[in-house]
Amino acid sequence: MKVMISQPMKNRSNEEIFEERKELIRRIEENGDTVLATVLTEEDVEKDDPIYYLAESLKFIAQADKIIFMKGWEKARGCKIEHQVAVEYGKEIMYCN
Repeated sequence: MKVMISQPMKNRSNEEIFEERKELIRRIEENGDTVLATVLTEEDVEKDDPIYYLAESLKFIAQADKIIFMKGWEKARGCKIEHQVAVEYGKEIMYCN
């Protein structure tokens, strides 16, 4: 199963993001599932535009069988939109606190 992690990322470094999701990724992979690499690096980024990042995340949702929403998703604009898309398109959803 392909799993996407939705996580608040605004004003956070990639190092902070990776550290926060490290244990969750370990558990997902231990279960035999694959975590989609959704954290964009500087090499991946064409411009500093939140809508660009949202468009990229929608591509990941299309590939995912399941989306896991991490703590704080309900306060993050992009995560809330990802959640609405996942609900509307019938993706399996889990919540991780």
